[in-house]
Amino acid sequence: MNTMLSVEARETALAVTFSSGETVCYPWLWLKDNAPSAFHPQTEERIFDLTSVDASLRPLNVQDRRGAVSIVWPNDQAEEEIPGHFFESYRPGRKRDDPAEIAPKLWDGSIDIETIPRYSARDFFQSDADLLAWLKATAAYGLSIVEGLGDDPDAGRRAAERIGFLRQTNFGTMFEVVSMPNPNNLAYTPVALPLHSDLANQEVPPGYQFLHCIANEAEGGGSVFADGFAVVAALQAEDPEAYRLLCEVDIPYRFHDENYDLRGRFPVIVTRRNGDVTELRFNAHLVDVIDLPSEICTPFYAAYRKLMMMIRSSRFQIAYRLKAGEMAVFDNRRVLHGRQSFNPNTGLRHLRGCYVDRGEFQSRIRVLSR
Repeated sequence: MNTMLSVEARETALAVTFSSGETVCYPWLWLKDNAPSAFHPQTEERIFDLTSVDASLRPLNVQDRRGAVSIVWPNDQAEEEIPGHFFESYRPGRKRDDPAEIAPKLWDGSIDIETIPRYSARDFFQSDADLLAWLKATAAYGLSIVEGLGDDPDAGRRAAERIGFLRQTNFGTMFEVVSMPNPNNLAYTPVALPLHSDLANQEVPPGYQFLHCIANEAEGGGSVFADGFAVVAALQAEDPEAYRLLCEVDIPYRFHDENYDLRGRFPVIVTRRNGDVTELRFNAHLVDVIDLPSEICTPFYAAYRKLMMMIRSSRFQIAYRLKAGEMAVFDNRRVLHGRQSFNPNTGLRHLRGCYVDRGEFQSRIRVLSR
């Protein structure tokens, strides 16, 4: 363990030297705002009021107490003792370790379908360790197949609720993917569905989608998937300008029916400030009339069509025919999904779906990893 060897009170910060020889500076205001005393001992919520001290805060006294640091702040009645492990665990500029921050394993159409994670529902219903393994594998690949759910229509819901609260949308908490009369969504027809992400018109699209196959007896109707992050990585490498446009240009999305009119403007590729891709918001059926200025239209359409053609190529797609009792679980903001057309006159095709947001999914990983 990298232990604390010595401390030095400097003008602007506390300098701590560790056994490795490294010296780290902790600015005084940062130290006051982030020390253990700044948080409630039970809830661990911050209770320190940053405006209660001056921005140029300096301690009255600092003492090295053999593995801890004692500090007396202005206007405080008692010394505050900060344990040495605090300084090793929390450093300015270093992110807290997060077990839910799982690096994506990119894949394309060449992947062996057997490589996609596959888990037994019985195992993770009974074991938190198996549940955690499934969650981590699904987060890494963005897609997994769960087997052993049978024809119980509520089994998929119960599996999702092993993680957290279900996301309710304008389609309800649970939705039935069947061919029906007077549909308000193409999913409720027998036509082929090109690869897409669900509810791209929403301010925050759902995170993980659960599609439990109740019956798949009709001719056709195979499921299709593509790793959107792999497509985006290839686009960035092959056409940086197209990638830039799809990251920077907002376009309008809209879903509307008799009861709803849900709209928003977003880029197709969503990134963090550091450039990491967090989301592919791709649903050509939900793009509203594109109202870009004329001078942007031509380059945008070139970039958008290129992305669309890459998504629909065999280079990135995989196909899998779900069997009754199986469930596909995937990150709706990463993995695109679609369906081959089917003939409803040849048998029943019935999938039952729901969503769990990314926050719930990641929270469960963190709790189970403790």
